[in-house]
Amino acid sequence: MDEFAWFMEQFRLLTGIDLTRYKRPQMERRLTNLRDRRGYRTFSEYIAALKSNRALMDELLDKMTINVSEFFRNPERWTQLRTLLSAMGKSPRVWSAACASGEEPYSLAMLLLELGLHQHPILATDIDERVLQRAEEGIYAEPQIRGIDQNLLNRYFLREADIYRIREQVRKQVQFVKHNLLVDDYPQGLDLIVCRNVLIYFTDQTKQQILERFCSALNPGGILFVGSTEQFLGMNLGSLSPVAPFMYQKAQ
Repeated sequence: MDEFAWFMEQFRLLTGIDLTRYKRPQMERRLTNLRDRRGYRTFSEYIAALKSNRALMDELLDKMTINVSEFFRNPERWTQLRTLLSAMGKSPRVWSAACASGEEPYSLAMLLLELGLHQHPILATDIDERVLQRAEEGIYAEPQIRGIDQNLLNRYFLREADIYRIREQVRKQVQFVKHNLLVDDYPQGLDLIVCRNVLIYFTDQTKQQILERFCSALNPGGILFVGSTEQFLGMNLGSLSPVAPFMYQKAQ
């Protein structure tokens, strides 16, 4: 067994996270760079340090899960999503998977409030507990809220000195829960799943399995909204069909 394969097995035993289901070249490069920056020469030294240093483990999880998000990322996609949700004619049950620091589920909450469709809490999940804690706080710096329409900003945020706080009206619409896409049960009976720029990090086999589980979780007519980095060439989409760029609908 080579050293990184050994490290992945030790990391799985330590955290329950199976790194073999991620694309190895990207993950190995990212974690090797992180290990080297922290002054460890081998993965054996690094895993020993991870077992005793919580801050080091938190840093690794943060790098591994790519906690990058923004409000209404790719605005044209949100315009298309608004049209699809309006056509549903009902308040959708929504899951924001791998939600990072909360910009995405809060964007969904604002969109549904604007449409008058908000009755069910949005389930927002991520594998990283620290990032979920930040998301629950709903506090963002000025650079993070750039691109938000000024009317939405005025309506749904409170400015406090140099930060912006999501109003309680929006925060109470989102439920944040820790969830591992690879091993945990998926919620069922959903009308919208948003999982953007995440599947690209998994192996094709794992990506296929997640797609199948997403499809099973959706109601007929439900929508899967993925990121502009996701490509499903050669994948079996099952009963999912494209209805807009990077949006797929389950057959009725």
